Amino acid sequence: MQYETIINSELNFTFESKNFLSIFGLYLFSLGTIFSGYSLYLLLEATENIERTIITWSGQGLFWSLLLFFVALFILFIPIEFLNVFKIYNSSFKDLIFNIIYSIGISLVSLMLFQFFISTDTIIMSDISAIGKSVSFAGFIAVPLILFLQHTFRASLNFIDRISYSFTLFVWIISSQIFL
Repeated sequence: MQYETIINSELNFTFESKNFLSIFGLYLFSLGTIFSGYSLYLLLEATENIERTIITWSGQGLFWSLLLFFVALFILFIPIEFLNVFKIYNSSFKDLIFNIIYSIGISLVSLMLFQFFISTDTIIMSDISAIGKSVSFAGFIAVPLILFLQHTFRASLNFIDRISYSFTLFVWIISSQIFL
């Protein structure tokens, strides 16, 4: 029976900024995308293309639509200009563990922010809080599962490294819609 010796550098769990920035960028992309979709929905209600269920008059819908559109643009601007990491580093088991921890940690912090610091006095603010919570729940459940599956099938499927970032973003957005 052969025993493997664990190299000390493999046990070194230090902060990996590349992993954190890629997961944080994915979170911001999914949050900004869903905010822009909600902004479009409010615009459709304000222009009376669909039945009004959230807004009471067109001015309110246009105001919230523009406000959420610019908030979504700002959120989408952050990963492009400041983070500048568009790849998931998931080649080793250590990277996988870091990605899962960062995904859960970012989701936990944002869940607490959307739960406690956003007042739900109006329907629109309640919906904004629900959007933030759904993105957080997707980061708890779906994203670690997808990261694990990508790491598992990485050796057998050659294209996983090329599409991992966009596929994870797609799964995060779709699973956020499910949690809404």
